[in-house]
Amino acid sequence: MPNDCISYQESGYFTKLMMDYLVEKPELKALYNRFPKLENFGPQIEEKAKNYPVEYRKTLVTALNNQYNGFKASKATQTNIALLSDSKTFTITTGHQLNLFTGPLYFLYKIVSVINLCKELKQAYPEHHFVPIYWMATEDHDFEEINFFHFKNTKIKWDRESHGPVGRLSTAGLEKVFEVFAKELGLGENAQYLKDLFDNSYLKHANLADATRYLANELFGDSGLLILDGDDVSLKQLFIPFIKEELLHQTSFNNVTKTNALLKEYTIQVNPREINLFYLEDTIRERIVFEDNQFKVNNTHLVFSEEEILELLKTNPEQFSPNVILRPLYQEVILPNLCYIGGGGEVAYWLQLKANFEANNITFPILLVRNSVLLTTEKQVQKADKLNLSWADLFSNQQTLFDKKTQEFSKFNLDFSAQKEHLKKQFEALNQLASQTDKSFSGAVKAQEVKQIKGLENLEKRLLKAEKKIHSEKLERIIQLQNELFPNQSLQERKNNFGEFYHEAGNTLKTKLFEKLHPLEAKFTIITI
Repeated sequence: MPNDCISYQESGYFTKLMMDYLVEKPELKALYNRFPKLENFGPQIEEKAKNYPVEYRKTLVTALNNQYNGFKASKATQTNIALLSDSKTFTITTGHQLNLFTGPLYFLYKIVSVINLCKELKQAYPEHHFVPIYWMATEDHDFEEINFFHFKNTKIKWDRESHGPVGRLSTAGLEKVFEVFAKELGLGENAQYLKDLFDNSYLKHANLADATRYLANELFGDSGLLILDGDDVSLKQLFIPFIKEELLHQTSFNNVTKTNALLKEYTIQVNPREINLFYLEDTIRERIVFEDNQFKVNNTHLVFSEEEILELLKTNPEQFSPNVILRPLYQEVILPNLCYIGGGGEVAYWLQLKANFEANNITFPILLVRNSVLLTTEKQVQKADKLNLSWADLFSNQQTLFDKKTQEFSKFNLDFSAQKEHLKKQFEALNQLASQTDKSFSGAVKAQEVKQIKGLENLEKRLLKAEKKIHSEKLERIIQLQNELFPNQSLQERKNNFGEFYHEAGNTLKTKLFEKLHPLEAKFTIITI
């Protein structure tokens, strides 16, 4: 198996919208600013430089320095924070939920992608600086989406009640999770590293935002990754004019609704609300709605007049939280950002937002689908070679793979298409004869044709079934291998946690990711560790 990649089209795991975007389908051009090609970053830099106020840089640097207070920032991280004061510095950003212990593998792939793209851009545009950003989704309130991770065959879950933004959530109770995880890890140098990483991240920090910052900083701080928390008073102050616009004019609802009409042939990722803001406190994140000429907070008794809510915005902007429609705008307002790197689902909903950016006079970033990876071991590659499996085989539907390999292993042709075609031709003559006589005879001929074709199909299925029994041992090894690589017949990167692979490979895992991932190449990378 010499190839170490497979196209996104061949993988079968990407939506029609993403496939059309990746081939630059002309009908989608109105939904994005520039396609992610190296040469397109030059004009993107020029546009963002004109659109991003210089004074915002000071606020951003101060906010980051405050957020890193109490954390050990590497020299590379400190340098990158300082570089943001320079008007020639721009960011490449990815975002992710505060999944327990990073959650699924693609957390790593997102961050490696932003770091590697920054390196590539520095070579192409040496007069500028490029800084990788991980935007922590601290204001999310979907705790059930983040309170677990899978380690090998065990789902390790944090059971507790949660209300409000997850970033402010206390880490109390994670000692029990640590005990379960430590038991699963067992002994060994890599196991001890993972235990210490979990312990230092979650048991030595008071809230989930700080724990996640520590974790991401330990994994990627040496590469200069900046970890940004948007739940910040000073950063929200920069966003006040846009929150006011949303409250009074529902700009995003009108623009995104119009864009959604252009995406009728695709599955829409998100639908806008009339007001795309939440009211935020430590234990509350509830929608703001406008009813009876008043602003109300869902599921509370809070009610504001227009004057009152605008006064609250002026004095306490941190109590307003953008939803999935407005969060990208918030990000691009406060950052000198050129490109957002996300999964297919994320890029899909970003494609719904360009008109809203234009209405707010904010540069729309380049949208880049993150690298996707399949991690394998040498032993698994050897098994695939012995079974004469290609990567395309292993990525295919399991039933399709099962049938295809049965055909290959059989000593004779299991496809009765030729016989069925021959039978149809014989009945063509009978049907011509029948058309010249009684209608009842014609009906009998057609019924007989259907019966005999069905009989051949049944024989074909029985023969395939018989051959599967004969070759069952080899077929079972194929399915077993595919199940190892694609848990629950889904992508490994959407389920497995990095700890499972670090436990076996140690730092080789990160080293290989940095070596093999090329963000501007749209392909599914297979990495043997």
